[in-house]
Amino acid sequence: MEIRGPLELPAVREDIELVTADGLTLVGELALPEGTAPAATLVTLHPLPTAGGFMDSHIIRKAAARLPALADLAVLRFNTRGTTSPRGTSDGAFDGGAAERFDVAAAMDFVAERALPRPWLLGWSFGTELALKYGREHAIEGIILLSPPLHRATEAEVAAWADSDVPVVVLIPELDDYLRPDEARRRFASIPHAQLIAVEGGKHLWVGESQTRRVLTEIVAAVNPSALPLATYWPPVD
Repeated sequence: MEIRGPLELPAVREDIELVTADGLTLVGELALPEGTAPAATLVTLHPLPTAGGFMDSHIIRKAAARLPALADLAVLRFNTRGTTSPRGTSDGAFDGGAAERFDVAAAMDFVAERALPRPWLLGWSFGTELALKYGREHAIEGIILLSPPLHRATEAEVAAWADSDVPVVVLIPELDDYLRPDEARRRFASIPHAQLIAVEGGKHLWVGESQTRRVLTEIVAAVNPSALPLATYWPPVD
């Protein structure tokens, strides 16, 4: 069958809980490849919860549904504090990106406890702010930023990544509601090694199968390029 929409490919899926340093329990899911060790790990950070973002926001949900099978990736997704999804509601209340520092740390503690390999932070919209603000505090392979609005991450916090040797991959939709390619090039110029990818016809929410496939392809190109090209049918067609 063609891989599209909400189709969930085989994986080992586990409901998990993360415990933050300030005593909150966050709900989430870990998806692992079946029958093989993961080549790398995606720690996903979802869009703004006050605007409907949660661990099931569609790109994050589809990454967890497809990439363990298609690219041998572990995918960790969770609701930040005060966020609700069908998985449940995480303790606490939205704090505008401040106390969410503890949420990122709890996810990275879980990665270390489970010995999950080569963790990358994958942020989308609000999640990119968390990755930029707090990612440098953790042992990560790199960060991937989808539709960064740069509303909360300061110029200094962005520029601080210039001193890091980890990859910074930035996907900017041509028709983004908040930050379009020309402005993004200026705002990210302080990180000389940032890879900025302008996506023609792309929009902030990456709606539609063609945009979903483009985003997932760019993620895998950064994290496990040997898995490309991604299969479009399951089981894969030779």
